[in-house]
Amino acid sequence: MVTSTHEGMHRIFQERPEILAPVFKVLEVPLSAKATVDAVTTDVTETRPLERRVDTVLRIGQSDGEDFLLAIEAQSDKKEAKAASWAYYIAYLQAKYRLPVLLLVVCQDRATAKWAVGPFDCGTSKWTALRTYPLVAGPDNLPVITDTRTVAKKLALAVLSAVAHARNPECGAILEAIGSVLQELQETDPETVGYFAEFLEINLGKTSAGMQWKEIMSFVIYFPGRGTVRETAYLEGKAEGKAAGEAAGRAEGEALGRAEGEAAGRAEGEAVGRAEGEAKGILFVLEVRGIPVPDSVRERITSCTDLDRMDAWLERSRTVERAEDLFAADPETPGTGPEAA
Repeated sequence: MVTSTHEGMHRIFQERPEILAPVFKVLEVPLSAKATVDAVTTDVTETRPLERRVDTVLRIGQSDGEDFLLAIEAQSDKKEAKAASWAYYIAYLQAKYRLPVLLLVVCQDRATAKWAVGPFDCGTSKWTALRTYPLVAGPDNLPVITDTRTVAKKLALAVLSAVAHARNPECGAILEAIGSVLQELQETDPETVGYFAEFLEINLGKTSAGMQWKEIMSFVIYFPGRGTVRETAYLEGKAEGKAAGEAAGRAEGEALGRAEGEAAGRAEGEAVGRAEGEAKGILFVLEVRGIPVPDSVRERITSCTDLDRMDAWLERSRTVERAEDLFAADPETPGTGPEAA
C-alpha cells in the first residue's frame, strides 16, 4: 500500500496495471489490448557511492509488437537535475535489458507538467549528443471524469484524474462520482474500496479536495470516529440539544422548587437534550444517504426518549434501505403485537 503522495503517484501503475491502457490512449502511445505488465527492479545503480533509483519500472509485453520498458517517475515540482537523471535511467535500462525504454512522468500541476515535457538536451551549444523526450501525464491531458458509469469502467484512471485535478474546481465532481462507485463496491469488493479510498486520502492530503474526500468516504467506510465535518455537525447538534434541554430543565426546576426542582429538572432536561441530539444525528445520516423520511418515521424518531433504542437506530441508519427499516429489529411494544389484534 502507498505511504506517501510521491510513492502513490507512481505505484498505482504497478499495483493497478489496468490504468496503463487509458493513460497510454490519452498520450497517443499504441498499446496492445492484451499487453502483459511485469514489475522490474528499480535499482539502476552501478557503483555503490552513486545510488540512483527510478520510481517504478514495468516491462510491457506486447502481443502484437516488441516488448518495451516503461520507467515511471512522480514529479511534484521542477528540478533541473532530474533531466540528467532521466537520461541516465533510459540509457542504463536500455543497455541492461536490451529493450526500448519509455519514460512517463506523472505531475500534479500544470507548471511542472509543462516543464517535464522537455526536450532535455545533453551536449554542447553546437552539437546534441542525447535528447530526452518524456511522456507526461498531468492536468492538461488526464480527463476530468465525473460520470459514474465511466468511473465504474475506468476506476483507476478516474482516481488518478482526481489527484491530477486536485486544484481544479471540478475535482469535487470527480470525487463525488468515485465515492458513489466505491459505495456500490463496498459489499462485493472491499479490498478495492479500501485501496482507492486510502490512495486518495494520502495523495490529496490536507488540500480542500482532501477534506472533501474524507467527507464523502465518511458514510462509505469511515463513519464514525474520523473527525469529519458531518460527524462533527452531528456531535455539535447533540451537544446543543443537551444544552437546550439542560436549560429547560433548570427553568422548570426553579419553578417547581430550587432544591428538589433543580435536581429533577437537570436530570430530565439532560435526558431530553441527549434524545434530541440522537434524533438529529439519525435524521442527518438518512438525509445524507438520500433516504426519504416519512412524517410518521420522523415523529417516532423525534418523540423517542429511550437512548439505548436511539443508539441502535443511529447504527442502523448507516445501512438501511428504507427509513422504516430502522424499527425492524425493535421489540414489539405492548398493544402492537399480533396477539393484541
